[in-house]
Formats: sequence, C-alpha cells, structure tokens
Amino acid sequence: MSVCPDTAASLREISATLVEWYGRNRRELPWRETRDPYRIWISEVILQQTRVAQGLGYYLRFTGRFPDPAALAAAPEDEVLRLWQGLGYYSRARNLHAAARRIVREHGGRFPHTYPEVRALPGVGDYTAAAICSIAFGLPHATVDGNVYRVLSRLFDLALPVDEGRGRRAFASLAAELLDPRQPGMHNQALMEFGALHCVPSSPECIACPLAGRCLALAAGTVGERPVKRAKSTPIPRYFNYLHILWRGRTLLSRRGAGDIWNGLYEFPLIETGSPAGWDEVIRTPRFGEWFPGREEFRLLGATRMPPHQLSHRTIHACVWRLEIPGKELPAPLRAFVLTEGPGPGERAVPRLLDRYFETLG
Repeated sequence: MSVCPDTAASLREISATLVEWYGRNRRELPWRETRDPYRIWISEVILQQTRVAQGLGYYLRFTGRFPDPAALAAAPEDEVLRLWQGLGYYSRARNLHAAARRIVREHGGRFPHTYPEVRALPGVGDYTAAAICSIAFGLPHATVDGNVYRVLSRLFDLALPVDEGRGRRAFASLAAELLDPRQPGMHNQALMEFGALHCVPSSPECIACPLAGRCLALAAGTVGERPVKRAKSTPIPRYFNYLHILWRGRTLLSRRGAGDIWNGLYEFPLIETGSPAGWDEVIRTPRFGEWFPGREEFRLLGATRMPPHQLSHRTIHACVWRLEIPGKELPAPLRAFVLTEGPGPGERAVPRLLDRYFETLG
C-alpha cells in the first residue's frame, strides 16, 4: 500500500496529532521511563495477552527477581514459570528464558541492538522486535498490534480482515508509511495508547476524538464494523478428571510434557474423558486401574467441579476428585509421581485452573 505526496503530508499530520495526544493522556508506566531494551522486552511480552492492570504487578516482580538477561538465563525454568503463574500462555515465559540464555551465550549478556538480531530471539515476532527497536534504539520500525489494527481500520475505513495474510500485509504497509522516522518510538507508543484508551473496541468517544475530521469510518458510519475479522471457531471442549491424591499430608503431582497445553507445568494425576464423567466412570478407566489395583488403597474425600476454564481454542471442564491414601507406604504404581512437601504445590508452577482450586481449599 502506497500513498501520494498529498496523502503523505496528511499522514505526517496524523502522527503529530497522535504524539500530541499521547503527551497529554498517556499512562505513567515503569517501562515507559526507561530505554533499557531488556525491560521494554519483558513488558511487551507480558502485555501481549494481558491487560496493563494485571501485567504491571507481574512486570515489577519479574524484573525485580530477574533485573537483566544474565539473571533470567541463570534461573531454573521452574522458577521462571512460577513467577509467570496466572498469566497463561506459558510458552511466552519459556521463550523469554530461552532468549535470555541465547543473549548470554551469543551476545555476552548484552541485549542485541539490531532488528535482525532482536527478531531472531526465541518468541520475538515482528511486533515485539519493532517495539523494542523503535523505543529503545530509535530505529524506524512500525508496530502493529490489535490497537493499531483498530485505529488504522477506522481512520482509513479498511474492510480487509486483520487476521488474514493480505490484511496483515496491507496494515503493516500502512503503519510503516504512517510512522514518523524522526521519533519512531514515541509515534508507536502514541498510536498503541490511542487505541487502548480512546479508540476503544466498543462505544469510542468519536465526537471528542482529535482525529474525528480525518476518520473515514466515522464519516461512513462504519466505526462499529471496524476492524473486520474472520468468524471465530468454536472452542473444543475437553473433560479433565484430576485426582488430588494426599498421602501423609503431601500431594502427588505430574509435570506436563510437550505437544499439548500447559507444557512444563505441574498438575495432579489426570484422567481425560470424552464427556463429563462421574466417579463410577472415572474408577472404571484403565488408567485408574493401573494406579489403584485395589480399592482398599484409597478413601474418597470429596470432589470439586471447577467452572469452565477458557483457553484460546479449548474449554477445559475439570473436576478434582480428592483422595487420601492411608498407610506408611505409597503404593508402587504411584511412586513415579512427584511428591510435594505439603498439601499444596509449593514452588512448582501449576495451571491457573489448579491455582484456583487450591484457593478454594484455603
């Protein structure tokens, strides 16, 4: 997408208006008070799937514990995941950890200063690399996130789907043309903040908008229809039956492997069924028979059916069955599990669903 000279001048005026608005209205946040690429990187990764109000506390705890790439690289993965617990999308934390180790190994602990080097870090995509490079180093790379899609689609009344390749390419091109190369970091932050605070998804204050006279969607009456997205797919339901097994005041846990959700997190022994299951159905499963060959080995203490837990493409319906194993010895089939020091998970990171379960126990 290219623009003629007159339109180019108009784009410069739009950028200037956004930056002026940003100077008056921006939120005071710690990652905006620094040019440290490491801290900007941490903030951008946290905020990819997290609101600022929730992400701020995580940012402060994470950077307090890991103030630089070397500290993050030296930490065990379990500690990194534990600090991330509750944010979800745990691949973000694992990629941060892997990237920090690469920074130490290949860059001597110094955050890389070029776009190709930043983009090559694990988990860093076009948006994150552009944000880091423009804000920390003043490099002319435009950021395009959900807020930017919304602002640009309304300003230029674009009906291209933002979640399809042709739409993403068109918006990336337009964002690059709108970018002020003299102050790319300020421009990018202004555009994203404008989308977050003013040009919001529902009921934006268009009459009080400093760009109202330039907004083509406002003139066409299509603000509520922008941006355009493909129809969302229906999340697939999954049915988890967790066994909270207590033995001598301690709990059995298992670490999830790769190839599914929650890779690397700890959970109770799990029996997944194709539909909601009662206790009689759970104890008839082959997996339960492997763990408990004889019923005298446990006592059922109760059950907690958790509210549906929504992931991006899955809805987890979970029931936690609480069991106690009497006796001095742990049955042999269960000795492969991790045994905690107490009834809770301790320092091990668990999915938010199970974190909520432990909260119900007090």
